[in-house]
Amino acid sequence: MTLLNNKQPLAHEVVEDSNPTDNIDFQTIISRRLNRRSILKGGTGLTAAAFFGALPLVGCSDDDDSSPIKNTDNNAAIPAQGDLKRPETLKFTAVAHSTAETMSVAAGYKAEMILPLGTPLISGIDDWKDNREQSAESFEWRMGDNHDGMWFFGKKGGTYDAKAAENGLLVMNHEYVNSNELSPFGYHVIQDDNAAPIFKNRRLASDVRREVNCHGVAVVEMKRRADGMGYEMVADSKYNRRLTSSSTAQLTGPVAGSDLVKTKFDPTGFQTRGINNNCGAGLSPWGTYLTTEENFLGVFARGQDASQLSDGQNYGRERYGATEDFPGWEYLWHTPEAKDARIADEFSRWDMTAVGTSAADDYRNGFNTFGYITEIDPFDQNSMPQKRTALGRFAHENCAYAPVEQGKPVVFYMGDDARGEYIYKFVSKATWSNSDIGGGLKAGDKYLNDGTLYVAIFNEDGSGEWKALVHSQNGLDASNTVLPFNGQGEVLVFARAAADVVGATKMDRPEWVSVSPMTGEVYVTLTNNKYRGVREDQPVSASNPRSYQAGEKAAGNDNGHIIRWAEAGGDHAAMSFEWDIYLFATPYDLTAENLSQLNDSNDLSSPDGLYFDPRGVLWIQTDDGAYTDTTSCMLLAALPGKVSDGTAITTSAGQQTRVGMPASNDNIKRFFVGPEGCEVTGITMTPDFKTLFINIQHPGNTWGAIAGGSTPRSATVMITREDGDVILAESFV
Repeated sequence: MTLLNNKQPLAHEVVEDSNPTDNIDFQTIISRRLNRRSILKGGTGLTAAAFFGALPLVGCSDDDDSSPIKNTDNNAAIPAQGDLKRPETLKFTAVAHSTAETMSVAAGYKAEMILPLGTPLISGIDDWKDNREQSAESFEWRMGDNHDGMWFFGKKGGTYDAKAAENGLLVMNHEYVNSNELSPFGYHVIQDDNAAPIFKNRRLASDVRREVNCHGVAVVEMKRRADGMGYEMVADSKYNRRLTSSSTAQLTGPVAGSDLVKTKFDPTGFQTRGINNNCGAGLSPWGTYLTTEENFLGVFARGQDASQLSDGQNYGRERYGATEDFPGWEYLWHTPEAKDARIADEFSRWDMTAVGTSAADDYRNGFNTFGYITEIDPFDQNSMPQKRTALGRFAHENCAYAPVEQGKPVVFYMGDDARGEYIYKFVSKATWSNSDIGGGLKAGDKYLNDGTLYVAIFNEDGSGEWKALVHSQNGLDASNTVLPFNGQGEVLVFARAAADVVGATKMDRPEWVSVSPMTGEVYVTLTNNKYRGVREDQPVSASNPRSYQAGEKAAGNDNGHIIRWAEAGGDHAAMSFEWDIYLFATPYDLTAENLSQLNDSNDLSSPDGLYFDPRGVLWIQTDDGAYTDTTSCMLLAALPGKVSDGTAITTSAGQQTRVGMPASNDNIKRFFVGPEGCEVTGITMTPDFKTLFINIQHPGNTWGAIAGGSTPRSATVMITREDGDVILAESFV
């Protein structure tokens, strides 16, 4: 996900480039030494067998991809769909490229804007006005800004029902607030040249308070409209609520109670205030919402305190982008005067500078309490968000679970969205029981507080392996000179540094993850990386094989790709896998790098959001700045095959790799194009497949503005078929 209307401030470079290691360089050199002769011998005509060696095809069955989805344990919290099959081809007419101020959707469908920024969730709060009159406090009961990942939870009576479609809870993230260009709140900054560097620019308390409340998560009860088409909000529902960057959250798992997370707010280290920069989302197999904390670096500041900390503590902060005299990204939440605070440390908690005699005297560890998968039970309005530390701390994009089986561990996959960062999976210690469906946060305690975190290594020959991030294994112990790991707490809080030690593969911004319900294979969007093949620490490799220049564009991987893998033996807890690149994104007329044979009906740039619906249709969303002169960001529908269904290729950078079967109008097609200036993100579908929800962030012009207003607003888009049938029904013929 991007910040500040696709215009990255200088500070954003820190988090996207805070990996100082040369893991991929070392790995690539060694692998090429071992495999150079066998790889190059085949040239561009290298066969699949030569490229992958004797690796078995795993994670696949002999069943046809269009077979009915069975009501098995594997579906868990996802509803059974009876005999509804995945389409064999995509029949709808592709949406054309567009840079219009409005959105466009495939013929036969209707797209409506709902729940824009500022929408009241309860009575007694004024409707949105196109100015700054809405109080900061009112946003504790309004829709926040920059809608992102979400999920529709079917509701029957007062409980979760995965099959219910008439009524449900729509739960969504609010990732961040827009900058000066689009912010409806303004950025009034008071300059003080005599202040310390991180306080040279101060914000107004009311503005900061409003923005803090615009972050977080919204829970909104929805009911089917009287005409049967789409949904409307249930006004004053007891389930409607906001969780914000002011809400208290519980720390759970191995890090909870450790010295690493003790603060002035909670010297015991079990609670923190706020969930922040919530990006992608996921569903748990037992039916709770898993939100993610991604670009949490941007709301924190750090002054000059290196001399107060150990070398390891300093490195741990810097590995996440928090260098000395770092003022944050433009939020400046730490800067309002203390006299304007309404509760103790309301603003100073966003300053991680070590100023006291111990961690209990300041917020040096406040930074360490953010960056986690956070579990929310939308059906328990009094419950507290649970930060699940066992799943590691990094810039989480989303969280996707593998199909569960009775008596086997539960497996989750995650990406760290920054240039040159890693892909992870978590394997629970507890084994799955169907009786835990609907078990709420107690089920989360069972599966998410104890298990093993792994990081991925993608080998040059198409194989891969998982390395455990466990204290005393793989060099993760106190003998590490850069950052000593004295226990599992350090391993998880500084998961990036731990992954460095075990030699994880640097990837091109790993974002959304989704698991195919048809094959069990795992897909990850690698959005882009301008440094790939440009900087010595990020050379091209088989898993990140493109670095190219087109026109005036600088070299690098400007358009991104989607990687996928099949776990050995179809077992998601396995320690090895086989991978290929499902799709290379690019403008269709970029001949040299159009390796997936895209055309003007399905070309794309910077894939980001990714979602397999339960039928096996893959929905791909984009967050792009490289192709926006031609088209705004979009949503595509796709019908993927399986790992190893394509061929070996050589990129223009001379890198050998594997690509999936070619794209065609039958297997991938543009379904929706958003308004100018936007990102298309967040996606969920109702259990009856009749309504698709997506989100629009930072739209340009006046999209989402009230009548007569000038302020554009992020919002949700509700897509239905004009005839009331299921989405993509035209393909089931």
